[in-house]
Amino acid sequence: MPFTKYKGYSLRNRVFFGFLLVCLLSVAASSLVPYFVLRKNALEQSKIEMQEKTNAVIRYLDYAVSLSIVETEDLPELLKNKIFEIADVNQHDVIIYDLRGDYLLSNKDKNLVEQKKVPINIVNKILADGARYDIRGYDANKDAVFTSSYLLLKNNVWEPIGIVYIPLYHNESAYLDVLHQYVMYILMVDFVLIFLSVWLSWVISNRLATNITKFSDMITRITLFENEMKPIKYYKNDELNALARAYNRMILQIQDQKERLTFKASEEAWREMAKQVAHEVKNPLTPMKLTIQNFERKFDAQAPDINDKVKKLTKTMVDQIDLIATVASAFSEFAKLPEKTNEIINLNSEIDDILRVFNDDNIFVHSNKSNIMINIDRIYLSRIITNLVTNAKQAESPERQMMVNVDIEQHYRRVIISVQDNGTGISDSLIDKIFEPNFTSKTSGMGLGLSMVRKMIEDYKGQISVKSEIGKGSTFTITLPTNL
Repeated sequence: MPFTKYKGYSLRNRVFFGFLLVCLLSVAASSLVPYFVLRKNALEQSKIEMQEKTNAVIRYLDYAVSLSIVETEDLPELLKNKIFEIADVNQHDVIIYDLRGDYLLSNKDKNLVEQKKVPINIVNKILADGARYDIRGYDANKDAVFTSSYLLLKNNVWEPIGIVYIPLYHNESAYLDVLHQYVMYILMVDFVLIFLSVWLSWVISNRLATNITKFSDMITRITLFENEMKPIKYYKNDELNALARAYNRMILQIQDQKERLTFKASEEAWREMAKQVAHEVKNPLTPMKLTIQNFERKFDAQAPDINDKVKKLTKTMVDQIDLIATVASAFSEFAKLPEKTNEIINLNSEIDDILRVFNDDNIFVHSNKSNIMINIDRIYLSRIITNLVTNAKQAESPERQMMVNVDIEQHYRRVIISVQDNGTGISDSLIDKIFEPNFTSKTSGMGLGLSMVRKMIEDYKGQISVKSEIGKGSTFTITLPTNL
């Protein structure tokens, strides 16, 4: 089903992007949070391992100086051989400085030791709190990241006797390998989840928009002229179900009000029609009564012209009775339209047959298609066209020859029939009243013809309109569905 285009974002798009945004945020949160947690754990594990290595070195040194009370100046002699063993076992360089930060000894040749003195700020910090001090750095020669760990060395009576420097070269990527594998797998899962989110968001928003558009179309089609307003059949137990129930209750109320208005309008129309019929019948009765009374008062059986007077009286009575019969026939014709018998007919040939009855060369027919098919009752169509053409001929102007143009056009599934004349035209004050049941601009007649035409057209859900200009003529335009 095509959707109407709206300015800005439609409800379907808002639901789609809203649901998709929630899904994307959920995927991002479920991916990023574990990533940062695992990364933090990997770095913590690397740091813990580094601490364990430095602690192992310091334990060896503590053991070496714990056998006796050792001072700072005793360290080079005491550890000159032991330091090589400690460095080999732990596979780390070990450099020892005095409490002023000056170099004492190392497992490396003194000339190969780059740092001969510990910076005074590091010395002060270590001596102040006795805690390890780590500095992260980068060795350009080895193209590696290392951590410089400074620790305080104490003798067996817990007196500071030196500062131990251990350069730790460590590879954090080993701890991040698991994290990288996790990232690869989570990205694959995320792509699948995003695809499913897009698809699911589209399906949900599309179904929601389809149902709402369906409800909107049905509500838009509600008119007082609709013969049958169909209820919405929606069986899902959600918010739209409440909307469907509200709509169904509404059309029941509209149908009830429509029936009441129809009854009231019909009652009012028949009341007005009854008044008009009574008036039309009363008009000939009054002269009939006066004529009979006058004839009775002047009646003389011996008068020589008595036969002529009786004939005149009889003629007057018959004329007035014929007038009453005409009024009754017109009212009966309006009140009792025949039952419709729809059939598919060729509008072009059917109108040609209807107009042939007039036998008038001044009636012209035009059409934009050679065969226009329509589903309609033949009698209804005949009475509509006959009435309009008859009215057009009766509006003939004495200033020019009468011409009537009947145009037939088809546009998609609608048919437009126009009857145009060059007669006297209709004044603006009368044009709004010509379809009223009891209105006529003629000296005779009930004024029911155009009312009957409109009623038949509206029975087929069509419309009739009129445009007119005094002295130039009138155009009646009928629009009907093809019903095919």
